[in-house]
Amino acid sequence: MLRVGVLGAAGRMGRQVLQAVDADDELVLAAGVDPGLASGDEVPEVLAHAGAAVCGSVEALDPAALDVLVDFTVAEAARRSLRWCAANRVHAVVGTTGIDHATLAQLGEEFRAQGTGLVVAANFAIGAVLLMRLAELAAPLMDGVEVIELHHDAKRDAPSGTALVTAGRLAEARRRAGGGPWPADPTTNEVLPGSRGAVGPGGVHVHAVRLHGLVAHQEVVFGALGQSLTLRHDSYDRSSFMPGVVLAVKRVGGRPGLTSGLDTLLGF
Repeated sequence: MLRVGVLGAAGRMGRQVLQAVDADDELVLAAGVDPGLASGDEVPEVLAHAGAAVCGSVEALDPAALDVLVDFTVAEAARRSLRWCAANRVHAVVGTTGIDHATLAQLGEEFRAQGTGLVVAANFAIGAVLLMRLAELAAPLMDGVEVIELHHDAKRDAPSGTALVTAGRLAEARRRAGGGPWPADPTTNEVLPGSRGAVGPGGVHVHAVRLHGLVAHQEVVFGALGQSLTLRHDSYDRSSFMPGVVLAVKRVGGRPGLTSGLDTLLGF
């Protein structure tokens, strides 16, 4: 049985992770961590039901009582928690975006030196991972592409980490296949600045939508002579991320160092 702690336990994603861990017969919910829990926020019922430790900070955890820590917080807090995990030989699964590549690479080496694993994914929805893989297959064969990501109106960053990863993978897939650069943007008069979106890796345009009622959605739209191809994934509820999170929790211990994305855990 793997003993699991959850950072960001008072947030919407954190509460969902608490429920998913507690419901799995191979996992034990060992701890919930959130500054709000130390300052008077209501403790999620599942933590009390499981008899889990409740802490306001990662430093208050007992590393001997944990095997894996799941982090759905913000980049600054995640960097601190991951350094704690590396120093205390606790595996980590991270869904927090905004941590730069150099920091992740360094942390990966720290984890590897301790024989522990670190799984970092921009998106834990298996459908979203499949969308990115299918988009990679199409990238060398189409004449142009744009990414549209749509999220709830409380999301802080734009564009999303998933959209940035998708754009990077599109560009890399095209480069590997010798497809050459994407055609230049034909727009010469941007009447409203920013109307063509941001320009991501490889020149891929990325558009961010924020609306009440949405959760997490992404479209990859390809164009070619006389045709178009649209790939879309929709997460209607945060429960869609939980099978991927649970998979990562169960596999992280067998992968010392950094694992980026769920692709290898899914076998592709």
